[in-house]
Amino acid sequence: MTGIFEDKGENLFNPAASKAARFDKGAAIRKLVPRSSHAEWNPSENREDPIDILIKTSIGRMENLLPIRYRRMMESPFAFFRGAAAIMAADLVQTSNTGIDLQLCGDCHLMNFGGFATPERKLVFDINDFDETFQGPWEWDVKRLAASFAIAGRWLKFSNKSNKEFAWHVADSYKRHMLEYSKLSALQIWYADIDLADLIELGKDEEIKEFHQKRIKKAAEYTAHEKEFAKMTYQDGVRAKIKDEPPLIYHPTGNEEKQILKEAEVIHKRYMKSLTHDKQILLSRYSLHDIAIKVVGVGSVGTLCGISLLMSATGEPIFLQFKEARQSVLEQHIKTKNRYSHQGERIVMGQKLMQSASDMFLGWTNDDKGRFFYIRQLRDAKVKPILEIMKEQNLIDYAKACGWALARAHARSGDPSLLSGYIGNSNEFAHAVSKFSILYADQNELDYNKMIKAIKDGKLPVSAEI
Repeated sequence: MTGIFEDKGENLFNPAASKAARFDKGAAIRKLVPRSSHAEWNPSENREDPIDILIKTSIGRMENLLPIRYRRMMESPFAFFRGAAAIMAADLVQTSNTGIDLQLCGDCHLMNFGGFATPERKLVFDINDFDETFQGPWEWDVKRLAASFAIAGRWLKFSNKSNKEFAWHVADSYKRHMLEYSKLSALQIWYADIDLADLIELGKDEEIKEFHQKRIKKAAEYTAHEKEFAKMTYQDGVRAKIKDEPPLIYHPTGNEEKQILKEAEVIHKRYMKSLTHDKQILLSRYSLHDIAIKVVGVGSVGTLCGISLLMSATGEPIFLQFKEARQSVLEQHIKTKNRYSHQGERIVMGQKLMQSASDMFLGWTNDDKGRFFYIRQLRDAKVKPILEIMKEQNLIDYAKACGWALARAHARSGDPSLLSGYIGNSNEFAHAVSKFSILYADQNELDYNKMIKAIKDGKLPVSAEI
Protein backbone atom coordinates (compact mmCIF):
# COMPACT_ATOMS: atom_id res chain seq x y z
CA MET A 1 0.00 0.00 0.00
CA THR A 2 1.47 3.36 -0.94
CA GLY A 3 1.56 6.38 1.33
CA ILE A 4 -1.13 9.04 1.37
CA PHE A 5 1.22 11.86 0.43
CA GLU A 6 2.56 12.30 -3.08
CA ASP A 7 5.90 13.84 -2.13
CA LYS A 8 7.68 10.83 -0.66
CA GLY A 9 10.72 12.89 0.31
CA GLU A 10 8.62 14.84 2.82
CA ASN A 11 8.65 14.05 6.54
CA LEU A 12 5.69 16.44 7.07
CA PHE A 13 7.56 18.44 9.69
CA ASN A 14 6.42 22.04 9.79
CA PRO A 15 8.47 24.07 12.29
CA ALA A 16 6.03 26.96 12.02
CA ALA A 17 3.12 24.83 13.32
CA SER A 18 2.61 24.34 17.05
CA LYS A 19 3.18 20.93 18.63
CA ALA A 20 -0.57 20.68 19.23
CA ALA A 21 -1.30 21.38 15.56
CA ARG A 22 1.24 18.78 14.44
CA PHE A 23 -0.21 16.26 16.92
CA ASP A 24 -3.68 16.89 15.47
CA LYS A 25 -2.33 16.48 11.95
CA GLY A 26 -0.95 13.07 12.95
CA ALA A 27 -4.27 12.09 14.51
CA ALA A 28 -6.07 13.06 11.28
CA ILE A 29 -3.98 10.55 9.30
CA ARG A 30 -5.72 7.73 11.23
CA LYS A 31 -8.87 8.38 9.18
CA LEU A 32 -6.98 7.59 5.99
CA VAL A 33 -4.65 4.88 7.38
CA PRO A 34 -6.31 3.27 10.43
CA ARG A 35 -3.91 2.08 13.10
CA SER A 36 -5.59 -1.34 12.98
CA SER A 37 -4.45 -1.70 9.34
CA HIS A 38 -0.89 -2.29 10.56
CA ALA A 39 -1.98 -5.74 11.78
CA GLU A 40 -2.40 -6.95 8.21
CA TRP A 41 -0.02 -9.25 6.39
CA ASN A 42 -1.31 -10.88 3.22
CA PRO A 43 1.42 -11.84 0.75
CA SER A 44 0.48 -10.69 -2.73
CA GLU A 45 -0.08 -13.23 -5.49
CA ASN A 46 2.91 -11.85 -7.39
CA ARG A 47 5.21 -11.85 -4.31
CA GLU A 48 8.77 -12.32 -5.49
CA ASP A 49 10.28 -15.69 -4.63
CA PRO A 50 12.46 -15.22 -1.51
CA ILE A 51 15.17 -17.48 -2.92
CA ASP A 52 15.41 -15.31 -6.03
CA ILE A 53 15.83 -12.26 -3.76
CA LEU A 54 18.62 -13.99 -1.83
CA ILE A 55 20.40 -14.91 -5.04
CA LYS A 56 20.08 -11.33 -6.35
CA THR A 57 21.49 -9.89 -3.10
CA SER A 58 24.47 -12.25 -3.46
CA ILE A 59 25.48 -10.76 -6.82
CA GLY A 60 28.76 -8.89 -6.41
CA ARG A 61 29.65 -10.60 -3.14
CA MET A 62 32.82 -12.66 -2.74
CA GLU A 63 31.78 -16.04 -4.13
CA ASN A 64 34.11 -18.03 -1.87
CA LEU A 65 32.24 -16.62 1.18
CA LEU A 66 28.67 -17.25 -0.03
CA PRO A 67 28.63 -20.81 1.40
CA ILE A 68 29.37 -19.29 4.83
CA ARG A 69 26.51 -16.80 4.35
CA TYR A 70 23.96 -19.53 3.66
CA ARG A 71 25.39 -21.80 6.35
CA ARG A 72 24.83 -19.06 8.92
CA MET A 73 21.32 -18.35 7.63
CA MET A 74 20.27 -22.00 7.82
CA GLU A 75 21.06 -22.22 11.55
CA SER A 76 17.50 -21.16 12.47
CA PRO A 77 14.54 -19.12 11.20
CA PHE A 78 15.88 -16.24 13.32
CA ALA A 79 19.33 -16.44 11.68
CA PHE A 80 17.56 -16.51 8.32
CA PHE A 81 15.57 -13.39 9.27
CA ARG A 82 18.79 -11.56 10.15
CA GLY A 83 20.15 -12.22 6.68
CA ALA A 84 16.88 -11.56 4.87
CA ALA A 85 16.45 -7.77 5.18
CA ALA A 86 15.95 -7.55 1.41
CA ILE A 87 13.05 -10.03 1.55
CA MET A 88 11.24 -8.10 4.27
CA ALA A 89 11.89 -4.76 2.53
CA ALA A 90 10.05 -6.10 -0.53
CA ASP A 91 7.21 -7.28 1.72
CA LEU A 92 6.87 -4.05 3.71
CA VAL A 93 6.03 -2.18 0.51
CA GLN A 94 2.75 -4.11 0.51
CA THR A 95 1.78 -2.98 4.04
CA SER A 96 -0.01 0.15 5.31
CA ASN A 97 1.95 3.37 4.99
CA THR A 98 1.09 6.62 6.77
CA GLY A 99 3.24 8.62 4.36
CA ILE A 100 5.49 9.88 7.18
CA ASP A 101 9.12 9.40 6.17
CA LEU A 102 12.25 9.77 8.30
CA GLN A 103 15.73 8.25 8.57
CA LEU A 104 15.42 4.48 8.96
CA CYS A 105 17.87 1.96 10.33
CA GLY A 106 16.70 -0.27 7.48
CA ASP A 107 17.71 -3.56 9.12
CA CYS A 108 16.09 -2.97 12.48
CA HIS A 109 16.25 -6.26 14.39
CA LEU A 110 17.03 -6.96 18.02
CA MET A 111 20.65 -8.08 17.44
CA ASN A 112 21.45 -4.69 15.89
CA PHE A 113 21.10 -2.97 19.27
CA GLY A 114 23.52 -2.94 22.19
CA GLY A 115 25.80 -0.97 24.44
CA PHE A 116 28.92 0.87 23.35
CA ALA A 117 31.22 3.65 24.50
CA THR A 118 30.78 7.19 23.25
CA PRO A 119 33.87 9.28 22.42
CA GLU A 120 33.47 10.72 25.95
CA ARG A 121 33.77 7.12 27.28
CA LYS A 122 30.16 6.98 28.47
CA LEU A 123 28.38 3.65 27.94
CA VAL A 124 25.06 4.08 26.12
CA PHE A 125 22.43 1.77 24.63
CA ASP A 126 21.59 2.38 20.99
CA ILE A 127 21.22 0.98 17.47
CA ASN A 128 24.62 -0.11 16.17
CA ASP A 129 24.19 -1.26 12.56
CA PHE A 130 23.27 1.06 9.71
CA ASP A 131 24.30 -0.75 6.52
CA GLU A 132 20.75 -0.41 5.14
CA THR A 133 19.92 3.06 6.47
CA PHE A 134 17.73 5.17 4.18
CA GLN A 135 14.84 7.64 4.25
CA GLY A 136 11.54 5.80 4.38
CA PRO A 137 8.28 5.02 6.22
CA TRP A 138 8.81 4.99 10.00
CA GLU A 139 6.52 1.95 10.37
CA TRP A 140 9.02 -0.29 8.55
CA ASP A 141 11.61 -0.09 11.33
CA VAL A 142 8.98 -0.68 14.04
CA LYS A 143 7.54 -3.70 12.24
CA ARG A 144 10.92 -5.31 11.50
CA LEU A 145 12.05 -4.82 15.10
CA ALA A 146 8.81 -6.19 16.56
CA ALA A 147 8.82 -9.16 14.17
CA SER A 148 12.40 -9.97 15.19
CA PHE A 149 11.23 -10.44 18.79
CA ALA A 150 8.40 -12.76 17.74
CA ILE A 151 10.80 -14.81 15.59
CA ALA A 152 13.54 -14.91 18.24
CA GLY A 153 10.95 -15.89 20.85
CA ARG A 154 9.95 -18.89 18.74
CA TRP A 155 13.58 -19.88 18.39
CA LEU A 156 13.90 -19.74 22.18
CA LYS A 157 10.79 -21.97 22.48
CA PHE A 158 8.47 -19.37 24.04
CA SER A 159 4.73 -19.62 23.41
CA ASN A 160 3.00 -17.66 20.65
CA LYS A 161 1.24 -15.67 23.39
CA SER A 162 4.61 -14.64 24.86
CA ASN A 163 6.09 -13.89 21.43
CA LYS A 164 3.15 -11.64 20.65
CA GLU A 165 3.70 -9.90 23.98
CA PHE A 166 7.38 -9.25 23.18
CA ALA A 167 6.37 -7.58 19.91
CA TRP A 168 3.64 -5.61 21.71
CA HIS A 169 6.17 -4.18 24.17
CA VAL A 170 8.36 -2.95 21.30
CA ALA A 171 5.51 -0.89 19.85
CA ASP A 172 4.19 0.20 23.26
CA SER A 173 7.62 1.40 24.39
CA TYR A 174 8.07 3.21 21.07
CA LYS A 175 4.71 4.94 21.61
CA ARG A 176 5.40 5.98 25.21
CA HIS A 177 8.87 7.34 24.56
CA MET A 178 7.89 9.08 21.33
CA LEU A 179 5.26 10.94 23.35
CA GLU A 180 7.97 11.98 25.84
CA TYR A 181 10.21 13.21 23.01
CA SER A 182 7.28 15.16 21.54
CA LYS A 183 7.37 17.37 24.65
CA LEU A 184 11.07 18.23 24.23
CA SER A 185 12.75 20.80 22.02
CA ALA A 186 14.70 19.66 18.98
CA LEU A 187 17.95 20.46 20.82
CA GLN A 188 16.91 18.44 23.88
CA ILE A 189 16.15 15.47 21.64
CA TRP A 190 19.56 15.83 20.02
CA TYR A 191 21.26 15.71 23.42
CA ALA A 192 19.20 12.73 24.63
CA ASP A 193 20.81 9.32 25.09
CA ILE A 194 20.07 6.11 26.98
CA ASP A 195 22.57 5.43 29.75
CA LEU A 196 23.35 1.71 29.72
CA ALA A 197 23.83 1.40 33.49
CA ASP A 198 20.54 3.20 34.18
CA LEU A 199 18.78 0.97 31.65
CA ILE A 200 20.06 -2.20 33.34
CA GLU A 201 18.76 -0.88 36.68
CA LEU A 202 15.24 -0.73 35.23
CA GLY A 203 15.24 -4.52 34.73
CA LYS A 204 13.19 -6.73 37.06
CA ASP A 205 15.40 -9.84 37.03
CA GLU A 206 18.02 -9.39 39.78
CA GLU A 207 20.19 -12.27 38.56
CA ILE A 208 20.45 -10.99 34.99
CA LYS A 209 20.87 -7.45 36.30
CA GLU A 210 23.95 -8.51 38.29
CA PHE A 211 25.28 -10.36 35.22
CA HIS A 212 24.97 -7.25 33.03
CA GLN A 213 26.44 -4.97 35.69
CA LYS A 214 29.58 -7.12 35.64
CA ARG A 215 29.64 -6.90 31.85
CA ILE A 216 29.35 -3.11 32.02
CA LYS A 217 32.17 -2.89 34.53
CA LYS A 218 34.37 -5.05 32.31
CA ALA A 219 33.46 -2.99 29.22
CA ALA A 220 34.22 0.28 31.03
CA GLU A 221 37.68 -1.01 31.96
CA TYR A 222 38.31 -2.41 28.49
CA THR A 223 41.26 -0.89 26.65
CA ALA A 224 40.21 -2.44 23.38
CA HIS A 225 43.14 -1.81 21.09
CA GLU A 226 45.86 -3.02 23.47
CA LYS A 227 43.98 -6.21 24.40
CA GLU A 228 43.05 -6.91 20.79
CA PHE A 229 46.69 -6.37 19.82
CA ALA A 230 47.87 -9.04 22.28
CA LYS A 231 45.13 -11.44 21.16
CA MET A 232 45.00 -10.86 17.41
CA THR A 233 48.59 -10.22 16.29
CA TYR A 234 52.00 -11.85 16.11
CA GLN A 235 55.45 -10.44 15.42
CA ASP A 236 56.70 -11.07 11.89
CA GLY A 237 60.28 -9.85 12.11
CA VAL A 238 60.07 -6.17 12.98
CA ARG A 239 56.44 -5.90 11.86
CA ALA A 240 53.28 -6.84 13.75
CA LYS A 241 50.77 -8.85 11.69
CA ILE A 242 47.17 -9.91 12.22
CA LYS A 243 46.81 -13.64 12.97
CA ASP A 244 44.99 -15.73 10.38
CA GLU A 245 41.97 -17.73 11.59
CA PRO A 246 40.61 -19.13 8.32
CA PRO A 247 38.00 -19.08 6.98
CA LEU A 248 36.83 -16.14 9.14
CA ILE A 249 40.05 -14.05 9.31
CA TYR A 250 42.66 -14.41 6.60
CA HIS A 251 45.18 -12.60 4.42
CA PRO A 252 45.11 -12.79 0.66
CA THR A 253 48.21 -14.65 -0.52
CA GLY A 254 51.17 -13.96 -2.79
CA ASN A 255 51.01 -11.06 -5.23
CA GLU A 256 47.38 -10.41 -4.29
CA GLU A 257 48.41 -9.54 -0.73
CA LYS A 258 51.04 -7.07 -1.94
CA GLN A 259 48.56 -5.48 -4.35
CA ILE A 260 45.87 -5.17 -1.65
CA LEU A 261 48.31 -3.58 0.81
CA LYS A 262 49.31 -1.08 -1.87
CA GLU A 263 45.65 -0.29 -2.64
CA ALA A 264 44.90 -0.07 1.08
CA GLU A 265 47.30 2.85 1.47
CA VAL A 266 45.36 4.83 -1.15
CA ILE A 267 42.00 3.81 0.34
CA HIS A 268 43.21 4.82 3.81
CA LYS A 269 44.25 8.28 2.60
CA ARG A 270 40.79 8.78 1.07
CA TYR A 271 39.21 7.67 4.34
CA MET A 272 41.28 10.23 6.26
CA LYS A 273 39.81 13.01 4.10
CA SER A 274 36.28 12.07 5.24
CA LEU A 275 37.18 12.77 8.89
CA THR A 276 37.11 16.13 10.62
CA HIS A 277 40.45 17.92 10.79
CA ASP A 278 41.07 17.09 14.47
CA LYS A 279 40.61 13.34 13.82
CA GLN A 280 42.91 13.61 10.81
CA ILE A 281 45.59 15.06 13.08
CA LEU A 282 45.06 12.25 15.60
CA LEU A 283 45.24 9.42 13.04
CA SER A 284 48.22 11.02 11.30
CA ARG A 285 50.21 9.81 14.34
CA TYR A 286 49.58 6.25 13.09
CA SER A 287 50.54 4.39 9.93
CA LEU A 288 48.90 1.40 8.27
CA HIS A 289 50.76 -1.81 9.15
CA ASP A 290 48.53 -4.70 8.11
CA ILE A 291 45.14 -5.57 6.69
CA ALA A 292 43.12 -8.81 6.73
CA ILE A 293 39.75 -10.02 5.48
CA LYS A 294 37.24 -10.69 8.29
CA VAL A 295 33.86 -12.39 7.85
CA VAL A 296 31.26 -10.60 9.97
CA GLY A 297 27.59 -10.93 10.89
CA VAL A 298 24.96 -12.74 8.84
CA GLY A 299 23.68 -10.18 6.34
CA SER A 300 27.19 -8.86 5.60
CA VAL A 301 28.81 -12.21 4.76
CA GLY A 302 30.27 -12.14 1.27
CA THR A 303 30.74 -8.40 1.16
CA LEU A 304 34.34 -7.22 1.39
CA CYS A 305 34.91 -6.62 5.10
CA GLY A 306 38.05 -6.70 7.17
CA ILE A 307 40.31 -5.18 9.78
CA SER A 308 43.31 -2.93 9.49
CA LEU A 309 46.05 -2.51 12.05
CA LEU A 310 47.50 0.96 12.55
CA MET A 311 50.62 1.54 14.66
CA SER A 312 52.15 4.69 16.11
CA ALA A 313 55.90 5.33 16.02
CA THR A 314 56.06 4.30 19.69
CA GLY A 315 54.17 1.03 19.18
CA GLU A 316 50.59 1.85 20.21
CA PRO A 317 47.96 0.07 18.08
CA ILE A 318 44.57 1.04 16.69
CA PHE A 319 42.33 -1.51 14.99
CA LEU A 320 39.85 -0.24 12.42
CA GLN A 321 37.09 -2.27 10.79
CA PHE A 322 36.17 -1.63 7.17
CA LYS A 323 32.93 -2.84 5.63
CA GLU A 324 31.83 -2.74 2.03
CA ALA A 325 28.90 -0.36 1.55
CA ARG A 326 26.38 -1.54 -1.02
CA GLN A 327 23.05 -0.08 -2.08
CA SER A 328 20.48 -0.15 0.74
CA VAL A 329 17.90 -2.93 0.34
CA LEU A 330 15.27 -0.22 0.85
CA GLU A 331 16.32 2.01 -2.03
CA GLN A 332 14.62 0.15 -4.88
CA HIS A 333 11.32 0.19 -2.95
CA ILE A 334 11.27 3.92 -2.13
CA LYS A 335 10.65 6.83 -4.47
CA THR A 336 13.00 9.11 -2.54
CA LYS A 337 16.29 9.48 -4.40
CA ASN A 338 19.48 8.60 -2.55
CA ARG A 339 21.02 11.97 -1.72
CA TYR A 340 24.51 10.44 -1.55
CA SER A 341 26.40 9.17 -4.58
CA HIS A 342 28.80 7.40 -2.17
CA GLN A 343 27.20 4.45 -0.35
CA GLY A 344 29.73 4.70 2.49
CA GLU A 345 28.80 8.32 3.05
CA ARG A 346 25.10 7.30 3.06
CA ILE A 347 25.76 4.89 5.94
CA VAL A 348 27.95 7.27 7.92
CA MET A 349 25.51 10.17 7.62
CA GLY A 350 22.52 7.97 8.45
CA GLN A 351 24.34 6.64 11.50
CA LYS A 352 25.27 10.12 12.71
CA LEU A 353 21.69 11.23 12.28
CA MET A 354 20.21 8.32 14.24
CA GLN A 355 22.77 7.55 16.95
CA SER A 356 23.08 9.62 20.12
CA ALA A 357 26.88 9.45 19.72
CA SER A 358 28.90 7.84 16.95
CA ASP A 359 32.40 6.37 16.77
CA MET A 360 34.88 9.21 16.48
CA PHE A 361 36.72 7.35 13.69
CA LEU A 362 33.56 6.77 11.62
CA GLY A 363 34.27 7.68 8.01
CA TRP A 364 33.99 6.51 4.41
CA THR A 365 36.23 5.70 1.48
CA ASN A 366 36.36 3.84 -1.85
CA ASP A 367 38.73 1.89 -4.06
CA ASP A 368 39.43 2.28 -7.78
CA LYS A 369 37.13 -0.64 -8.69
CA GLY A 370 33.91 1.17 -7.85
CA ARG A 371 33.51 -0.33 -4.38
CA PHE A 372 32.46 1.84 -1.45
CA PHE A 373 33.38 1.30 2.21
CA TYR A 374 32.81 2.75 5.63
CA ILE A 375 35.27 2.50 8.49
CA ARG A 376 34.99 2.54 12.30
CA GLN A 377 36.86 1.17 15.29
CA LEU A 378 36.89 -2.63 15.45
CA ARG A 379 35.49 -2.80 18.97
CA ASP A 380 34.92 -0.08 21.49
CA ALA A 381 33.57 -1.41 24.79
CA LYS A 382 30.65 -3.10 23.04
CA VAL A 383 28.05 -4.94 25.11
CA LYS A 384 26.04 -7.23 22.84
CA PRO A 385 22.75 -8.92 23.79
CA ILE A 386 23.05 -12.62 24.69
CA LEU A 387 19.73 -14.04 23.58
CA GLU A 388 20.40 -17.61 24.64
CA ILE A 389 20.34 -16.77 28.37
CA MET A 390 17.22 -14.58 28.26
CA LYS A 391 14.11 -15.63 30.14
CA GLU A 392 10.66 -14.26 29.34
CA GLN A 393 10.96 -11.19 31.58
CA ASN A 394 14.42 -10.45 30.16
CA LEU A 395 13.04 -10.38 26.62
CA ILE A 396 10.21 -8.10 27.72
CA ASP A 397 12.72 -5.70 29.29
CA TYR A 398 14.90 -5.86 26.20
CA ALA A 399 11.92 -5.24 23.89
CA LYS A 400 11.10 -2.11 25.89
CA ALA A 401 14.73 -0.94 25.64
CA CYS A 402 14.87 -1.45 21.86
CA GLY A 403 11.52 0.31 21.36
CA TRP A 404 12.84 3.23 23.39
CA ALA A 405 16.12 3.42 21.45
CA LEU A 406 14.26 3.33 18.13
CA ALA A 407 11.89 6.12 19.24
CA ARG A 408 14.88 8.28 20.22
CA ALA A 409 16.58 7.62 16.87
CA HIS A 410 13.42 8.41 14.87
CA ALA A 411 12.71 11.55 16.91
CA ARG A 412 15.95 13.10 15.60
CA SER A 413 14.94 13.16 11.93
CA GLY A 414 11.17 12.86 12.26
CA ASP A 415 8.48 14.86 14.03
CA PRO A 416 7.63 13.28 17.42
CA SER A 417 4.43 15.33 17.70
CA LEU A 418 3.15 14.13 14.33
CA LEU A 419 4.07 10.52 15.12
CA SER A 420 2.54 10.66 18.60
CA GLY A 421 -0.62 12.16 17.15
CA TYR A 422 -0.95 9.24 14.79
CA ILE A 423 -0.12 6.52 17.34
CA GLY A 424 -2.29 8.13 20.04
CA ASN A 425 -2.62 7.07 23.67
CA SER A 426 -4.52 3.81 23.18
CA ASN A 427 -3.06 0.34 22.65
CA GLU A 428 -4.47 0.04 19.13
CA PHE A 429 -1.17 0.50 17.30
CA ALA A 430 0.73 -1.87 19.63
CA HIS A 431 -1.99 -4.50 19.24
CA ALA A 432 -1.79 -4.17 15.46
CA VAL A 433 2.00 -4.45 15.32
CA SER A 434 1.99 -7.49 17.61
CA LYS A 435 -0.55 -9.25 15.36
CA PHE A 436 1.51 -8.39 12.29
CA SER A 437 4.63 -9.78 13.98
CA ILE A 438 3.09 -13.21 14.53
CA LEU A 439 1.80 -13.33 10.96
CA TYR A 440 5.22 -12.32 9.64
CA ALA A 441 6.92 -14.91 11.87
CA ASP A 442 4.78 -17.50 10.06
CA GLN A 443 5.86 -16.06 6.70
CA ASN A 444 9.51 -16.05 7.75
CA GLU A 445 9.28 -19.72 8.70
CA LEU A 446 7.83 -20.59 5.29
CA ASP A 447 10.63 -18.66 3.59
CA TYR A 448 13.24 -20.34 5.80
CA ASN A 449 11.92 -23.77 4.79
CA LYS A 450 12.13 -22.71 1.14
CA MET A 451 15.78 -21.83 1.68
CA ILE A 452 16.47 -25.22 3.29
CA LYS A 453 14.89 -26.93 0.27
CA ALA A 454 16.93 -24.75 -2.12
CA ILE A 455 20.09 -25.80 -0.29
CA LYS A 456 19.13 -29.48 -0.51
CA ASP A 457 18.38 -29.03 -4.21
CA GLY A 458 21.80 -27.47 -4.76
CA LYS A 459 20.50 -23.98 -5.67
CA LEU A 460 22.39 -22.37 -2.78
CA PRO A 461 25.90 -23.44 -1.72
CA VAL A 462 26.73 -24.05 1.95
CA SER A 463 30.06 -24.53 3.71
CA ALA A 464 30.96 -27.24 6.17
CA GLU A 465 30.42 -26.41 9.85
CA ILE A 466 32.76 -23.67 11.06
